[in-house]
Amino acid sequence: MDIHLVLSWLPGHGAYSASKAAFWSLTNSLRLELAPAGTQVLGVHLGYADTDMAKALDVPKIAPAAVASAVMEALENGEKEVLVDDVSRRGKAALSGPVEALTLGR
Repeated sequence: MDIHLVLSWLPGHGAYSASKAAFWSLTNSLRLELAPAGTQVLGVHLGYADTDMAKALDVPKIAPAAVASAVMEALENGEKEVLVDDVSRRGKAALSGPVEALTLGR
């Protein structure tokens, strides 16, 4: 299981977004490479979780317990990816549109 954050898909955060995008790509590659061995690789995407790292940010946050619950459900269902919240669902959906639409505010 890898936690990517929605910043895998959103520009404007410099090297941090680039590193998350690379991590997403690595996860997709590992998923395909390890599948023949029966290894499940789950990519987890979310906006902001209510953690110490995000405590100073004045943005909506998801409870860590909700993230854990979504991850466990996805693992039990054999899913390859889980979009934990509305922010991550909107972020992934925006990938097929213009780059200007790839912001947290939309």
